[in-house]
Amino acid sequence: MRTKTQILIELWLEARTRFSNQIENISEGDLQKRLGNSPNSVGFLIRHIGEVELLFAKNVFGDTTVKVTAKTVIQKRDTGEWTDLEALKDYVSQSFEKLESIVEKQTNEDWESTISTKEFGVKTKAEAFGRIVSHTAYHAGQVAIINKYGTNKI
Repeated sequence: MRTKTQILIELWLEARTRFSNQIENISEGDLQKRLGNSPNSVGFLIRHIGEVELLFAKNVFGDTTVKVTAKTVIQKRDTGEWTDLEALKDYVSQSFEKLESIVEKQTNEDWESTISTKEFGVKTKAEAFGRIVSHTAYHAGQVAIINKYGTNKI
């Protein structure tokens, strides 16, 4: 019988393919694309996904080795600095690995324990994990739409 952790990781990995499959086909030229007057570019959203994964590893699952300055969260707007494709790919690869590493250590009981954050209040770790799954999928959808219909506005 599989553990809750194994099942939840399978769910997360499948949902995250909405993002990870896109990363393989994004070009450096796509990073500055925006949709109309929207505030965020493809590059910004990629960085944002990585930052939030790291924040979850640190703040929800307690990985004390994570050091993150969540610039996209702090600035709340695209500053135009997210234009290095390889750096962004490396960042989201590292954020994925950090989150996966700490999630793999969760016991069945851990998923029932509660955490409290200013962003979404008191939740069980299982409920909080649902937020990172949906967060990544949500922004992956934005990336897909912007990449398909957006234009570079420099």
